[in-house]
Amino acid sequence: MKVTRNTTAKTAITEIFKESKTALSHSEIHKLTKDLCDRVTIYRILDRLVNDDIVHKIVDLDGTVKYAKCNHASRVHIHNHAHFSCENCHEITCLESVKPSYIIPHNYKVNNINFTLSGLCPNCLNSNI
Repeated sequence: MKVTRNTTAKTAITEIFKESKTALSHSEIHKLTKDLCDRVTIYRILDRLVNDDIVHKIVDLDGTVKYAKCNHASRVHIHNHAHFSCENCHEITCLESVKPSYIIPHNYKVNNINFTLSGLCPNCLNSNI
């Protein structure tokens, strides 16, 4: 078993995810680290966090990859929940209680689901835009 180091940058990025209620892009994370580390280091840390099931990737409607913390009780889990992408503020939120369903032909095997709903989030809907 490989032991991973908890660097200052990894700790800072993990804390950013603990505080965030929405998914974050690489550039948003880079801004929040306040130049603690370079872009490549952030990518490496994000890859490690994805591999360790601490965060998961979400591709928004524009094709931008965002990352959100995993909310799970056990180490073995599947990200089979829906995401909501706000068309106004562009925030992506995990909808843990919404489980996507689909019917797929028997000769296909699904490894990942990317189920994204779009519209207006509660904040934008209530702000009378």
